[in-house]
Amino acid sequence: MADTPESAVAATTREWVDRVHSLLGLHATEGNSIEVLRNGDEIFAAMVDAINNAERTVDIVTFVFWTGHVADQFARALAGAANRGCRVRVLIDALAERKLDDGLVSVMKGAGCDLRWFRPFTDEKIPQLNGANNRTHRKILVIDGNTGFIGGVGIADEWLGNARNENEYRDTHLRVRGPAVAGLEAGFIDNWADHNHSGFDPMSEPLIDMTPAGDSTCVVVQAAAENGSNDIWRLMITLIACAQYRIRIASAYFNPGTQLSQELINAVDRGVSVEIMLPGKHADKRFIQIAGEASYQRLLDAGVVIRTYEVSMMHAKVMTVDGTVASVGSANFNQRSLRHDDEANIVIFDPAVVQVLDEHLDEDLENTILLDPAQWADRGMLQRVAERVSETVNHWL
Repeated sequence: MADTPESAVAATTREWVDRVHSLLGLHATEGNSIEVLRNGDEIFAAMVDAINNAERTVDIVTFVFWTGHVADQFARALAGAANRGCRVRVLIDALAERKLDDGLVSVMKGAGCDLRWFRPFTDEKIPQLNGANNRTHRKILVIDGNTGFIGGVGIADEWLGNARNENEYRDTHLRVRGPAVAGLEAGFIDNWADHNHSGFDPMSEPLIDMTPAGDSTCVVVQAAAENGSNDIWRLMITLIACAQYRIRIASAYFNPGTQLSQELINAVDRGVSVEIMLPGKHADKRFIQIAGEASYQRLLDAGVVIRTYEVSMMHAKVMTVDGTVASVGSANFNQRSLRHDDEANIVIFDPAVVQVLDEHLDEDLENTILLDPAQWADRGMLQRVAERVSETVNHWL
């Protein structure tokens, strides 16, 4: 959009804001600062620094908190904040409980951190089956009610480094300042108050600092498990269906389902360039990858461009549209994110921020393989059988 008059860019951006507000009922806030952080080296340093400088409150919810160097670093930073007198609340999905060393739990709890497990599978040794398949996949950190982080990164060593090899995941996170932090805090509180006995007290929650911190307009979109569509699903449908010339998607897990696949095909039919970047040989969950591959042929034959990232695990969840609007967060382009898990994404209506995200995706292209429709059509019988098997359970993946 470099050659587009500034007034036209502003009008297009405003139209996107109004469209998302109209279709999702979510009002975007202005005056935000959005900083794109790429890969573990940048992301972890920024998050730990923010915790180390917290003065009043630290709230973090995450799906992944696994024993290792990164978990140790975060546990000690969180404990340090609690020792300074900050109220520190740590909410970790119960699936991670078996992967977090008891010693680190003791470090945090011993310092006064309020650490809880989201939807534990037992309560006083009584199995808790209701909602066991519905996890929180959100990855949110809020400091002092004025700085927040959101994206795809888990608290684990897999994300260390700068995506230089197969041991260093490729991911994207955002540092947010300004009124939009209220949406991030709400995403945390929504999970924290998931059970009536959680001790949630609205009067104890600090007011978010609404002082303008930048020039970006954005809105936080939350989603929870639903039988039908949720807000993240409607967001994705909206971004695809209303795109005018370009859609770019990077997703760790890809299993779009019939309607989203059709919307991608419809976009190509009306002249929109649709480009999707997915994990290649370093995918961390092969069976889930196969479930996504079952949809490749239909999309490739329609003209959707699919590339696989071959340096490391592509774990980012980024979608940019028309160089104007972008969505970044925890939600993948798959059925788990759209049906079964609690997710949170932030939608940014700012061409300058979208440009940074697009530039990062451009750099990623150098490490991808372009799938050829004809070659994919010649894939072997074993692959085809695996795809058919995965289709029997793909609504869970």
